[in-house]
Amino acid sequence: MVAGENIAKEVRAALERDPRVDFHGRAIEVRLDPDGTLILEGELPTIAAKKIALEHAAAIRGVNGIVDRLRVTPTRLMGDGEIRDHLRAALLEEPALDRCTIRTFESGRWQLVREAAAAPPCSIDLAINEGVVTLDGRVGNLSQKRLAGVLAWWVPGSRDVVNGLEVSPPQDDSEGEIAEAVKLVLDKDPLINGDRIRVRVRDAAVTLEGLVRNDAESEMAEMDAWYVFGVDRVVNRLERAT
Repeated sequence: MVAGENIAKEVRAALERDPRVDFHGRAIEVRLDPDGTLILEGELPTIAAKKIALEHAAAIRGVNGIVDRLRVTPTRLMGDGEIRDHLRAALLEEPALDRCTIRTFESGRWQLVREAAAAPPCSIDLAINEGVVTLDGRVGNLSQKRLAGVLAWWVPGSRDVVNGLEVSPPQDDSEGEIAEAVKLVLDKDPLINGDRIRVRVRDAAVTLEGLVRNDAESEMAEMDAWYVFGVDRVVNRLERAT
């Protein structure tokens, strides 16, 4: 028990040292189960803070696994039904997913939104509980999986996204695949000029370089990169155009 308390204390100290996590300004619970599984629970300001906190926790010796119950403060308060409606519309309007069957979980049962024939089969099941979006089903490639996850994060009421979409047939991930996904997301964001942004990836860390109009565009581009499944770090080297 003493060892477990020491590990939890080390995790707290690591989170406290990084101002991006804002540990002192948040009610974050850190505890360790007897089997070495760390449980993190609470609400953080951004997806960046959440991923950074998880990375710090995983680096502590003695942590054998992490139960992630961290949520992100939504940019707008929305009920589960409103989040579902927004995301359902986004999935239906996305050309890259137009051959996917889509179902939503409503009133205790699954509702068929669209049935689409695809080869190989593609299906997305969407459920929301207290602002947490869960995506299940099967897609044809990693880009579709990542894009569906980002669309879920773009709904302003989303507090977390659990992306359980299976890629079939299985596809090996790579730095090039992640870079391509980040570039795709930047190009799709109407508030960003993706043509002026370069993306590099090394060891799941994304570096953004290029020009933006203002600080707000820089921040949005960085958040878009953080939203991409498989991205562990983002280095923002974007500069304001003169």
